[in-house]
Amino acid sequence: MRLYADPHGGEWLPRWHDLVRVIARVHSARGERQLLDWLGQNDEPVVVTFVNAQVMNSAAGSRRFFEAVMCADVVLREGMGLALLLRLLNQRPGLNLRASELVPKIMREHAGGTLALFGSQDPGLTRARRLVARRIAPGTACLLAHGYHDVAVYARLAAVHRPRVIVLGMPAHRQHEVAAVLRAALTYPCIIVCAGGLIEALGEREPPPAAWLEALGLGGLVRALRDPRRLLGKSMVDAAFLHRTLRLAIEGLAHERPDMSRAG
Repeated sequence: MRLYADPHGGEWLPRWHDLVRVIARVHSARGERQLLDWLGQNDEPVVVTFVNAQVMNSAAGSRRFFEAVMCADVVLREGMGLALLLRLLNQRPGLNLRASELVPKIMREHAGGTLALFGSQDPGLTRARRLVARRIAPGTACLLAHGYHDVAVYARLAAVHRPRVIVLGMPAHRQHEVAAVLRAALTYPCIIVCAGGLIEALGEREPPPAAWLEALGLGGLVRALRDPRRLLGKSMVDAAFLHRTLRLAIEGLAHERPDMSRAG
């Protein structure tokens, strides 16, 4: 009996192969430091995105979304699901670079300047700005815009205020569209980060999961348990992701298996 019937057949396989290929692996604290330095030294807009199980499934279902993710300048692994996938493909997964941890580090690197939070909505958006200004990157001016404007609005705001870091907190499909427009429109060096639900998380009243839970990859589960609707969505994502992960690994083994039909 099949536990999961993939509605997309096998058309997603080449996309997953390509996504795995472009993921930048960071294997140590020194490597993370080098990544932060590199991001700060560019002389043009750079787009950073994070790939997790949900992103992989979205890429399986949408070629347009897959192409948007592939256009990012830096693609990073996020979550234990991707670590499992890479290990099954006999690849080192590197560090788990969660947006919730890396993006505040990027903000801190550029404290004292201007950064933009584009996404979510009030009151969470204003609370997120307060957290950034007081605790994450003190002395930083935060440009705010909710996540429901026309794409041209974000480009216009960024062109006028020239934030050094632009954090996009929107649904995955939309934030990659906005990121592409910003990179094409802006003429000064900046870091454009596709951070998903980060802005919303920064503006939440509930405290984040304990660090040891995050280290075990259970932070998402804790958040899901706080909201049963998230738990249902997460279980559906994980079922599809696990099915595709196993299929990709099996396909890889099949391609690596020597042809014994002509043996002696």
